[in-house]
Amino acid sequence: MTRSITVRGVTIGEGTPKICVPMVGRTLTEILEEANRLKTIDLDVVEWRADFFEHVDDREKVIDALYQIRTVLKETPLIFTFRSAKEGGEKEISPEYYLQLNKAIIETGQADIIDIELFSDESLVKSLVEWAHANNIFVIISNHDFEKTPSKEEIIARLKKAQELGGDLPKIAVMPQSQADVLTLLDATNIMYTQYANRPIITISMGSRGVISRLAGGAFGSALTFGSAGRESAPGQIAVSELRRVLKLLKN
Repeated sequence: MTRSITVRGVTIGEGTPKICVPMVGRTLTEILEEANRLKTIDLDVVEWRADFFEHVDDREKVIDALYQIRTVLKETPLIFTFRSAKEGGEKEISPEYYLQLNKAIIETGQADIIDIELFSDESLVKSLVEWAHANNIFVIISNHDFEKTPSKEEIIARLKKAQELGGDLPKIAVMPQSQADVLTLLDATNIMYTQYANRPIITISMGSRGVISRLAGGAFGSALTFGSAGRESAPGQIAVSELRRVLKLLKN
């Protein structure tokens, strides 16, 4: 049973959790400036949060921007994400455009991983997973709750569902209202990892209370953590340099 995936030489699910940094520029100029800056930072993966892009509703402009990002980042693993407003993103689009946009991105071959939201229509999720895999693209199936932390059983159920739908990287991010909520997330991560997962998983407890999950999540089974190199894409992200330092300390 494999618990890892390898993307452009980066193996997610083995060793220290890998560090992903999101790009959240609104203009193409800002995005390319971010990409050039990220080339100088000790990260493993870059995520383009396309919902921040001012022209995200123009598919051709999104595709053109993606090609330019890839030209800058070259061999860095790249995640393409449109995060819907209902899950904490910057914009809402129709399910039809969500499907068309992600299929178009898959077809370019310029992104290595796409992020699909678990609570999208199930037929849409299955269609995109199938299309991505047919084009040798990995899939994160994600769920974000910016209001609360669901029960341990519900967190596990959502991760299992993402796995059953074919996600290569099931992901959940939740908001703690107490330190006990952080423990709930970490316990659920450990149970999912040790009892059910047959692939890497990503779990995050957001905000200041949940910072420990970004630092020590790997000890419980989370394979990827998100850091910032300027502007955060979610509350609680830590500067990459600090994140790398702590991950090395925990490894030792």
